[in-house]
Amino acid sequence: MLTDAMKDRIMVALDVNSKTEAFAMRDTLAESVGWLKVGLRLFVAEGPSLISELSKTHHVFLDLKFHDIPNTVAQAIESAGALGVQMVNVHAGGGKPMLEAASQAAKAFPDMLLIAVTVLTSDTMPKDQALKVALERAKLAKNAGLDGVVCSVFEAASIKEACGQDFITVTPGIRWGNQDTQDQKRIADPKMAVDNGSDYLVIGRPILQADSPKQAAEEAASMMSQAQA
Repeated sequence: MLTDAMKDRIMVALDVNSKTEAFAMRDTLAESVGWLKVGLRLFVAEGPSLISELSKTHHVFLDLKFHDIPNTVAQAIESAGALGVQMVNVHAGGGKPMLEAASQAAKAFPDMLLIAVTVLTSDTMPKDQALKVALERAKLAKNAGLDGVVCSVFEAASIKEACGQDFITVTPGIRWGNQDTQDQKRIADPKMAVDNGSDYLVIGRPILQADSPKQAAEEAASMMSQAQA
């Protein structure tokens, strides 16, 4: 696998305080990554206008993990689609009616991927239990018409087997070398992630806090290119 191809599978989590910091990181990474992820911290601080600016140079994953009554979530999906994001997520724990409502709303935006969070990688449940829960929620999301899930590296291969190779797996908890794991419990390095069936890797602090974020992103892409998957 070519390193350049792997860059389009890296999602940098813009866990920063302001659009000024976000734009600076975007410019630093430039062609080094294909995706930027905007979560609660930055979206609450800067609002929807940030998305249109980031979308000029990168694909955007709006990571707000919607979890509410079906109608409210459907309306939130419609609002996300109107912003022009390429990916948005909900909590699979919201149940089948909520997932189906989200899926129906997402159909109006064929270029937007809708995925569901299975088990947070910060969850302390044992790995075997996390696998069981993640599989159940992935199947639920698949049956509701979603495009994929957020899961840890350790569940990705089983989810692919159960839901099909086209069912997208987005995996956070990526660390390598001597990086601090901090609040992440189920972690893996970039090569292991791709080997285990991860389609997209969410990488935050290992890139944001590196002495050279660009070099860190390129190192991750190089490690991914060594995978067998």
